[in-house]
Amino acid sequence: MPSKGTWNPLRSEQEAFQFLIAAMAYFGAIVLASVFGGVWAGVSVFGVLTVCSVAWFLNKNRRLEPPEPVGSRATPADEHRVLVVANETVAVRKLHEAVRRATGGRRSQVLVVSPALNSPLRHFVSDEGPARKAAQERLDRSLKALTEAGIEAKGEVGDADPLQAIADSLRTFGADEIIISTHPPGRSNWLEKGVVSGAKQRFTVPITHVVVDLEAEAAQAAP
Repeated sequence: MPSKGTWNPLRSEQEAFQFLIAAMAYFGAIVLASVFGGVWAGVSVFGVLTVCSVAWFLNKNRRLEPPEPVGSRATPADEHRVLVVANETVAVRKLHEAVRRATGGRRSQVLVVSPALNSPLRHFVSDEGPARKAAQERLDRSLKALTEAGIEAKGEVGDADPLQAIADSLRTFGADEIIISTHPPGRSNWLEKGVVSGAKQRFTVPITHVVVDLEAEAAQAAP
């Protein structure tokens, strides 16, 4: 997360990529107008594009209001449903232990959602195949590990936006508890983007945050 007192209007890699494309188009249009229409044509295009950009930016900020809290689809009274959201940390032991604690001693269902994280360029050209394939492979490893640990679970590849993936799952699966797994602070894109804090603000379902250090896990698993 940005430090206190800083402000960043670009809240994701996707927005940063879109800003880069827009900036290239902005300056490209000015240069082309200057080359083919002369200096005054370039100045005119610069003025029009600048006014439009400022108006769009102000209108965008005016629409940014806190979202209404989102609840969950109703769940059975005799069953505890746990929604697990993780990406690179989805197949590790610490997360599975947290799932075991959440489900221990009661009838339960577990849904593991792995968002199909994509690069800005692939997202821009709508090429989500590799991202979904990688997410599915991680998900398969996690479900196998959970089964070996005696925890029955099903899984699905979710939206590239973790918050949207949670919202989609709450509409279909429903959950009494959400577990979000991330890398430690400083190494987690989700923490940097405010996924956990955003989820706690947006969803009324209790949320547990599990921090997984893959390097420490690997060291413990080594002979």
